[in-house]
Amino acid sequence: MARADLAELRGLLEADRERTRDLISALTGNFSSIVEAARLTATDDEHDPEGATIAFERSQTSALLLAATTHLADVDLALERITNGTHGQCERCAQSISPERLLARPAARTCITCAS
Repeated sequence: MARADLAELRGLLEADRERTRDLISALTGNFSSIVEAARLTATDDEHDPEGATIAFERSQTSALLLAATTHLADVDLALERITNGTHGQCERCAQSISPERLLARPAARTCITCAS
């Protein structure tokens, strides 16, 4: 990839990293609030009508937090690959990942063929 393209990808990844860190922070706060609210109200998830809602919110927030954490790891790995010169190479077939795919998904680890 051209140096200008790598600089653009680095910028996209760094912006994505910042947004994802903010999201993780917000989700962590939400999760803590849900757990604290459940602790203070002493609900019984099995018998309390509100318990199912609290359990759902806790589960949903936990899943979103896991997804954001995984995405942050992918972004960090992509930034590392830019630094070591391997970004843009498919991890499965070792072919180049198209610039269009990288612009759409800067943290992509595989070409479109291997991703299908």
